[in-house]
Parts: sequence; structure tokens; C-alpha cells
Amino acid sequence: MEIKVLSGDITQQSVGAIVVNLFEGVTSPGGATGAADRALDGAITKLIEEGEIKGKRGEMTLIHTLDKMAPGRVLVAGLGKEKDFDLDRVRAVAAESCRRLRRAGVQTVATIVHGAGAGGLDVRGAAQSVAEGTILGLYRFDNYKSNDGGTDIAELTIVEANADMLSDLEAGVAEGRAIGDAVNFCRDMANEPANAMTPSEMSERALQVANEGGMELEVLDKPQMAELGMGALLGVAQGSEEPPKFIILKYAGDPGNPENTLGILGKGITFDSGGLDIKGAAGMSTMKGDMAGGASVIAAMKAIGQLKPKINITAIVPATENMPGGRAQRPGDVVRAMNGKTIEIDNTDAEGRLVLADAVAYACSIGIKRIVDVATLTGAVVVALGDKCIGAFGNDQDFTDAVVAAGNEVGERMWQLPTYDDYKDQYKSDIADIKNTGGRGAGSITGALIIGEFNDGASWVHLDIAGTARSSAVKGYNIKGATGVPVRTLVNLAKQLAKT
Repeated sequence: MEIKVLSGDITQQSVGAIVVNLFEGVTSPGGATGAADRALDGAITKLIEEGEIKGKRGEMTLIHTLDKMAPGRVLVAGLGKEKDFDLDRVRAVAAESCRRLRRAGVQTVATIVHGAGAGGLDVRGAAQSVAEGTILGLYRFDNYKSNDGGTDIAELTIVEANADMLSDLEAGVAEGRAIGDAVNFCRDMANEPANAMTPSEMSERALQVANEGGMELEVLDKPQMAELGMGALLGVAQGSEEPPKFIILKYAGDPGNPENTLGILGKGITFDSGGLDIKGAAGMSTMKGDMAGGASVIAAMKAIGQLKPKINITAIVPATENMPGGRAQRPGDVVRAMNGKTIEIDNTDAEGRLVLADAVAYACSIGIKRIVDVATLTGAVVVALGDKCIGAFGNDQDFTDAVVAAGNEVGERMWQLPTYDDYKDQYKSDIADIKNTGGRGAGSITGALIIGEFNDGASWVHLDIAGTARSSAVKGYNIKGATGVPVRTLVNLAKQLAKT
């Protein structure tokens, strides 16, 4: 889809439909909505008076213009209460309005920048949110359907009457395009079936990102992992016929300052059967998405390669399947991670922390001082926070606050959970340094702390996205299936750290 910006009168655009808006409680529309109302001989005002248009959040009213102006239709999007309006609502309105018009068969759309007028939002940020929301909201994964998804919107024009705003609008749209495309790249990876999205294919997607962004890519195979002592990762991998891959993607945004580093690490379990502690059949089909953390860090690098923040970033993805093959590791086995720490396998379905143990140890070994790891790690975080919020855990409050703020700022909400040392007693082992589980209670906390055992002095944050990596319904800019969380957080964090 082409997204362009121009200065002019939205009611004069020769497009299939235009999108205007209304806050809840407004009875006399102004701005572009007022201009459309006048061109329609007061039709919008009449619908407000009759109670059909209330301006409520999510309300969409489609009006045929019947040749009274150049656009064929006008869509009035409800913005909800003005006091609650923010950039995340802009993304949602852009997504919902374009989906509504796509269902009506519209192929060309013009829109105003929601929130940049009466809403009082930053113009560049609002334009970015319109572009992001549109790209995310129109996403479809139909690679395996015999028939395509039907007519799609081919062109979106953002119209602004004030020509002085065009440069800010264009900059915002360019950033929104880069981020929206990256999120959809992540969604594509996580929606692929496991027979297609293997560890080898994940490394191919990383190669694509490296080539596009001028980055360095290194992919370690099993012999190299063994040489480095990555016994935790190799223990998970040994039950699968698919070869594991340890993916390392490096972006040098500040080559003159090698201390200015950030490591983003993602769990890359391309299919999680549970191993010998095999999962039940119900829900196992979604375990193709257990690599969503790995997909998110690769996708974040795609946007970072375009936006070019002044910071050095290393993305690391330990990628493997967790299968119950004849050589699969057993409950009671002991493995040794890269940093020498031994782990008793209490449950083979607690494999994400094992592969991330070696990823964190490797990141520390190459001198990375700030680490964020992302994983669909525990069902316990879903019990605690549901599907509305990411669980955050950390060892450095200032850095944890920065990560949480970066997420909340872009609408990927986070909530910090405690990491008290007392919880470590739950995963003590009689025969090894630690066990890979801490029992039923506080499962998301002990899972995070086990990963943290392999961190050697870095500021570290763990994000458990088990509840937010997939959506079961279409809402706002999210669709059914993979959400692409937390690509936008990681990109925003990189931008914020680059400023400090």
C-alpha cells in the first residue's frame, strides 16, 4: 500500500472514501468534519441530532456522498472521550476505519491526521501513528489460502490543510511505515506453520534483514555451539531432527563508541511439543508461535536498520525445536550452560529458559552491558496478567523503568513483577547448581530468575510475552494470530537510549 502526504482540502480528493472524525459529545462538527458536513448539506449534523452518530470509541458511520463532493463516501470515525485520546487511540482509529472501508470495497482512501487538530497531539507522532495503525490493521496472513483475501486498499493519502506541517507529517509517516512493516514481518514469521518456519528459515529471515540494513550476521551451528559449551541449548535441541541455529545479528549505529551497546535476545523455539513432558493436544497447534520472541528481535532489527539510531545493537536468537525424539533429554538429566553453571532438568517443557541461559551468557561474554530478553515463557504470566499486559522483570530499576516506559509509550503495556532473592530457593537442586523449574507458585517470577542466573553483571530485563504474543480476536490494530509484540517497544527503546 502506498502512503503519501499532501496539503489541500480533503473534501476535494478524488478517492473512494475520506475519513474524518468526531469526539464523543460534540454536537457541532468543526475542521475537516465540518467541511464534509457542509458539502453534504448538514447530513453529519443531522445524524448527530438523530443519535446515529455519537462519536463513541470504535463507532464507524459510512455516508454515501451521492456526487455532492469528489470522494464517493465519507466515513465518520468516533474517537471517544477527548480526555482519553492518545497516540494509541490514533493507531486504533486508523486501523478500524481502513478495515471498514476495505470491507466496503474501497481501494483509495484519504484521511486527516487524527488528534493533530483539536486532539492536541504532536503532529509527527500522530502521523506516525496513522501510518502504523493502518499498516497493522490491514495485515492479513493468507499465504496458504487458495484464493486471495479480496480487494485491498492500494493507496492512503494523508491530507493536511496547513502546508507548514508537511515535513513533520512526511517524517512521521516514514517512521510509521518502517515500524509497521517490521511488526508485520514479525507477525509473518510467528504465523508460519512450524514445518515452514524452522530454525534454518529463521536464520534466512535474519539474513534478509542483515542484507537490507547493512548489518553483520553470524549463524552458529551445532559444532560451534558445542565448542562454546552451550549445553543448555543443545540439550533442548537433541530431541529434534531439525538442526538448531544460534543467530547473531549486529547493527553498528555508534561504531566510535563500543560501550554504547544494547542486546536484544529472543526465544526461538520454532515448535514446542513439551519434549518428553509432552503438552496436551489442546492448544498445541499454537506452539508454532513459541518463537515469537525471536521473531520480534529480528523484526525490530529490520526497523532499526531503516531508522538508524546512534547505538550499537546485537540481536541474538537461540533457535531450535523442542521435540520428544529418541535422543530427547529426560527429566533428571543435568546440562551445563555456556558459563559453566549446571542445570537439573526438572521438566522438559521448561525449555525457553534453557536456550535463553546460553543466549544471555553469550551476550555477556561479548561485552554487552544492557540486555533485554523476550520470550513466550510461562503460562503463569497469563494467569497473573491475562492477555492485556506484558510481564517485566529486571535487576536494574533504572533500566527496567526505561524498558517499561518505552513499551507503555507505544501502547505495548507492561507491568513489573518482583524478583526477590527469596524466590530462588524454589529452584534449588540437590545434584546441580539449579533446577530448570521452581514449582507451581510464582512460576513467571522463578522462570525469569532462572534466566537471570546466567547474566554476568549486565543491566537485564526479561519480558514474558506469553499472554500478549497472540490475539484471539480482531480489535484495534491487532488481528487474530500473532501480534508482533514487542517489536515497537524494542525499536522505541533503541531510539530512547540513543538519545542518552
